[in-house]
Amino acid sequence: MKKILDGFGPFLGLICVYLLFLVAAPESFHSLYNTKTILTQAVIFGIGALGMTVIILAAGIDLSVGSLVALGTVVTALTLQGAGEEAAGPGLSLLAVGAAVAVCALCGLVNGALTAYLRIVPFIVTLGTMQIVRGLAKGMADQTTVSAPESPLNGLMVVEPTADAWWSFAPGLWVLLLLAVLLWAVLQYTVFGRYVKAIGSSEATARLCGIQVERVRLYIYSLGGAFMGVASVMQFSNLTLGDPTAAGGMELDIIAAVVIGGGSLSGGKGSVAGSVTGALLMAVLRNGCNLVGIPNYVQNIVIGAIIIAAVGMDRLRTKAN
Repeated sequence: MKKILDGFGPFLGLICVYLLFLVAAPESFHSLYNTKTILTQAVIFGIGALGMTVIILAAGIDLSVGSLVALGTVVTALTLQGAGEEAAGPGLSLLAVGAAVAVCALCGLVNGALTAYLRIVPFIVTLGTMQIVRGLAKGMADQTTVSAPESPLNGLMVVEPTADAWWSFAPGLWVLLLLAVLLWAVLQYTVFGRYVKAIGSSEATARLCGIQVERVRLYIYSLGGAFMGVASVMQFSNLTLGDPTAAGGMELDIIAAVVIGGGSLSGGKGSVAGSVTGALLMAVLRNGCNLVGIPNYVQNIVIGAIIIAAVGMDRLRTKAN
């Protein structure tokens, strides 16, 4: 029973929350279009949660992810401006995606280097880089939003590309699913995946086994940054511009998705499926609360309480073991 709850707990929680709003929310909540809306709203959190899953598995944390998403939107918009007054084509759009992912991965690399080689606590490192990256985004954008020409990226977060078609979902959702499958395969079947879990379970033991912990941490934070770069492209698609003030507080929602999905802040525990489920649960909560008419400040209180409860349950499970 305990193993079942550990494995399917997040999914059961998602079902319970959905059923709660199914009863309390208006009929529009369980419409097909609103279901697609919820899935689309989970894309940014879900992609961010995938990157955070790798970091938390290795007993790390990254508070700079919200700032990375904002920086990525600015980089995307600035790159697309290369098209001038005309619409940006697929080639320039791919370049913009690559630029956003590369910049965010580089920032992740810096986080990893500071954590691994200076032995500074990840919480402190990323708390500092959160401010640095946000300032960098504002500087690049000249403290204003950055407009961008039309591009194929604008359609990534369209809830229903083909109207009234049950099979039509936002392209960003397929990106999330593809990345989830790829990351699951990496963590499950590669040496890197085993190293990540080993470091999170016991860094000292990992060192004794010959794992080069510092180098692996560079890869971990770089990979996490790359995922945030993809999430920033989805955020850009939502906004259709670069916004250096975007994603404020998103780091808490992303961390919450991982923790709710069964990830342990102590490291060594977490899963791709759990994190995606956590992101969906967050999206259902936000959507349902909005339809019911619950004020935003109450939503923050509820989500904060859920985070504390999830961490508390993880601590109790750790002590029991």
